[in-house]
Amino acid sequence: MSNSDSFFEEVSDEVRRDRLFGLIRRYGWIAIALVIVLVVAAAIYEWREAQRQAAAQDLGDAILAANEAGTPEARREALADLQTEGTPAAVVALLRADDAADADTRAAAQQALDDVAANGAIPAVYRQLATLKRVMISPDMAPDERIRMLDPLAEAGAPFRLLAGEQIALAEIEAGDRDAALDRAQDLLRQDGMTSALQQRLQQLIVALGGTLDAA
Repeated sequence: MSNSDSFFEEVSDEVRRDRLFGLIRRYGWIAIALVIVLVVAAAIYEWREAQRQAAAQDLGDAILAANEAGTPEARREALADLQTEGTPAAVVALLRADDAADADTRAAAQQALDDVAANGAIPAVYRQLATLKRVMISPDMAPDERIRMLDPLAEAGAPFRLLAGEQIALAEIEAGDRDAALDRAQDLLRQDGMTSALQQRLQQLIVALGGTLDAA
């Protein structure tokens, strides 16, 4: 390489460096600003997430404390005082339904469960459990209405299909269809996921209906 070629190459490199430094001086602040924005946004997100988790924990503690009140009346009052929405509201409604003792408290619990079941923003498992609980605390509901509400919950793969099937069998007995109730109880007893308590109840039901456990 000649001295002139080397000289021109050095000059070209120097020009490129000057241009690069010029661009950095002119637009470098944009990159710095972007970094600052990203850091601040990450900090705000972490703070909000920490606040959300703390609020959720406080609400969970409050629900547990309310549910551990000494009497059904105290539990109902403590749960009713909680300000909840969404999934926590579903949990509170389900807990309040456990202490529905008279016509007034039962009516309030039924309405709360209906609200949960109709709220599409709440996860399906809570809505289905609310429907099941709604039927179970409604002794005056007609058998065909109970069966209508429970049928979707008894489909294959549904999380509460066994409990819903048990309630449908009881409704069929009330409706006078003992054969259908017996067949359903025997079929349920053959399904997976059976708890010992449910198994015992179904066995007792089958015997009471005149069936045999060997057929189950």
